[in-house]
Amino acid sequence: MAVITLTPLTDDDREQFILDNQRAFKYGATEEFGERDNHFEEDGEIISRKTIEACIDTGKAYRIRENGQIAGGLVLSINESAKRGNLELLFVNPKAHSKGIGYATWQEVERMYPQITVWETFTPYFETRNIHFYVNKCGFHIVEFFNKKHPDPHEPETGEENNYDEKGSFDGMFRFEKQINHERKNQM
Repeated sequence: MAVITLTPLTDDDREQFILDNQRAFKYGATEEFGERDNHFEEDGEIISRKTIEACIDTGKAYRIRENGQIAGGLVLSINESAKRGNLELLFVNPKAHSKGIGYATWQEVERMYPQITVWETFTPYFETRNIHFYVNKCGFHIVEFFNKKHPDPHEPETGEENNYDEKGSFDGMFRFEKQINHERKNQM
């Protein structure tokens, strides 16, 4: 059985973390759409360097390790006073998919942050693997679907008001929440 640990991202691993994240997201889009995908943010990437760097700079970044070896990464934003957490990024290296690493990682996150009662995350509409993972494996619920008729009111990269342009290529994004009842969890 694999042992999953989360270790804080180090400065000397930052560049590789960004590249690994982009590779994992690109793999997901390629699996869904093939090589002729048009869902890229910049320079042929599904998720831009700017987005990843903003998440790392404002959140808590971790490397996912399986038996000590790098298997992926994640970034969390924690609001202690509100008891809320945001899963900003989560990726597992494509060669390690379908081995339970993502689910074991999520269990470790909940163990590390027992004070958080509401978790939130987002994923693009086309990431059916992610939707299955968050809903069916981790217990999240879809609470909102951002699309052309219901755009996200805030720009994901800056948090500023979104000046959505109807001519844009925005296709859709799901917002998920998971509410944790710690009293019930402790009784199990």
